[in-house]
Amino acid sequence: MRSRQAKPHPDRARLRRRTRELRRLLSNLDYLASGTLTERMKTCGKPNCRCATDPAARHGPYYEWGYMHDGKLKHRGVPAERAELMQQAIDNYQRVRELLHEWELLTADEIIAPEPNED
Repeated sequence: MRSRQAKPHPDRARLRRRTRELRRLLSNLDYLASGTLTERMKTCGKPNCRCATDPAARHGPYYEWGYMHDGKLKHRGVPAERAELMQQAIDNYQRVRELLHEWELLTADEIIAPEPNED
């Protein structure tokens, strides 16, 4: 007959430390934006402009932020000098989602796991 081995209990102190670390990481993030940033080169519409016939001569780059609002896709122009900051905000948003997911899993582990003396 096999002896029953107890599953190891999560170290609650370790879980609490990681949760504090996640909160610290989240508090250090500044700008947040969901969506995507697109770089576009455009034609101006003037028939005599080189951009009408030469794709390499198109105007730009122009930056456009696409995001969902009230269930609809919206687009807004982003000044070229602020495009890097917008991309950082989008990257931060993804990082927040990852950190919150980890925090959620840690919380579940801490709440649901039996106390060490419950065996």
